[in-house]
Amino acid sequence: MRRRLLTDAYRTLVPPRDDPHGPLPPLMLTLTVVTGLVDAVSYLALGHVFVANMTGNVVFLGFALAGDTSLSASASLVALASFLAGAVGGGRFGTRFAEHRGRLLAAATAVQAVLVAVTVAVAAAAGGEASTAVRYTLIVFLGLAMGLQNAAARRLGVPDLTTTVLTQTLTGLAADSAAARPGRPARRLLSVLAMFLGALAGAALLLHGRLELVLGLALLLVTFTSVLTRRLSAREGAHWSRPPS
Repeated sequence: MRRRLLTDAYRTLVPPRDDPHGPLPPLMLTLTVVTGLVDAVSYLALGHVFVANMTGNVVFLGFALAGDTSLSASASLVALASFLAGAVGGGRFGTRFAEHRGRLLAAATAVQAVLVAVTVAVAAAAGGEASTAVRYTLIVFLGLAMGLQNAAARRLGVPDLTTTVLTQTLTGLAADSAAARPGRPARRLLSVLAMFLGALAGAALLLHGRLELVLGLALLLVTFTSVLTRRLSAREGAHWSRPPS
């Protein structure tokens, strides 16, 4: 079992040439780290709201409307609307680049990098102080970026690597283990670990008043993903076509 986990982890981080998804798995793990970073920012610095985890926002909206004064219904609604708008854009990218997953990811992360860059500039200009205007600006642009990322990941169709949602990943990990099915336990564990590390790093920096550094790190990872994907997608390969069934 241990050997199989290690082999699966290695094949996820260093995909072999015959992998049907090519280099996409490690790139998706990088974006999963980004999710942890930005949700640390949104929850800890922007008033208990999520920009990537929409399930949490729907629940928070219900709590806020029921009278919980520690939560903001307007912030949850703005985050939801921004995320959905970003997802619409991601859906259009998915249609435009339907025949080449590498170009889809490269284009989506390039736009995502621009959106995150705006948040870095706003946070730097504000000196790390999250006023109401700054909070809502960051929520909007981060929500757009994460909606775009989520829609692109959905179209890429890499199993167990949605980059923003772990509920199904954890369910699959537990259910398949109980059913003695092989599945992809290491890939699922790596996905959970990636988001955990992003959240941990983001929270650690935020607790020391480093809002712009968290956003800057997210920008660095998204930009790295976009540039690397663009270079890799220039190479021919069947893994760039639509997801295998």
